[in-house]
Amino acid sequence: MNLLKLNFHHHHHHHHHRQIKLRRQSYPYFPTSDGQSFKLSPFIATPLYSLTKCAKNSKINAAIPISIEKNEEEEIEEFEEYLAEDGEVYQKTLRLVECAMFAAVSGLAFLLSNSLAVEKYFACFFALPIVMSTMRWGIAAGRKTMVATTVLLIVLSGPVKALTYLLLHGLLGFAMGSFWRSKTSWGASVFMCSIVRAIGALANVVIASYLIGENILALITINVHALVTFILSSMGIIVVPSMNFIYFIFGFLLLLNCGCFVFLLHLLYAVFFTRLGMKSSLRLPKWLEAAI
Repeated sequence: MNLLKLNFHHHHHHHHHRQIKLRRQSYPYFPTSDGQSFKLSPFIATPLYSLTKCAKNSKINAAIPISIEKNEEEEIEEFEEYLAEDGEVYQKTLRLVECAMFAAVSGLAFLLSNSLAVEKYFACFFALPIVMSTMRWGIAAGRKTMVATTVLLIVLSGPVKALTYLLLHGLLGFAMGSFWRSKTSWGASVFMCSIVRAIGALANVVIASYLIGENILALITINVHALVTFILSSMGIIVVPSMNFIYFIFGFLLLLNCGCFVFLLHLLYAVFFTRLGMKSSLRLPKWLEAAI
């Protein structure tokens, strides 16, 4: 009898505890047309709540791939704009490649001309890559091409040949390209480039004198002095010219030689750039523009 009472008491307590748990569960209320609200039964509310939660999760999961696709499309568009032909990166890459190609062509042409002893016949083309690089990409690009060519020649043929190229052709090409890029008049460009060429030639002679251990400038001035004395004596003028007069004649002849060479380079490069379709970027004299 006592066992039955205990079992009944335990069963009643367990049923009462289960009712308390069911009462504590909260289920959604829905409003009616008369303003009141009714509560769904647990058998209907629980599946409805789970369906609502699944629908929210499915909306979130469906929105994530759309956002990822949009981000990928934006990244692709930015990448295409990044590498477009008128983009900054494309232009910088093209400038770097062209400067490297111009430097390689100029250095190899000078090296082969020296090796085959035909430098005198192709000397007018050694400054052309630097001028072209300067005209296409600016003064900084021309300077980089000149430096790259000099470094290439140092590696291939040594510092002497590299200095010869730099003093006789590199500085001249850079000066000519800079003046043409700045739309300088032909008279000023020819005069300034002649001075640059003359200074480079003198520096080349000084370096050669140091390397062979002989004063080549002194030998040149002595020969000029002897030539002037002979000309004056042949004219019946017995006068010994001073060394200052000899230096003046030497400088004048040097500038005349460099001026003729630079003027011919201006004519040749003007025709060349005109044939390439770059006439609009040149400031040509009227007589040459009419002739071309």
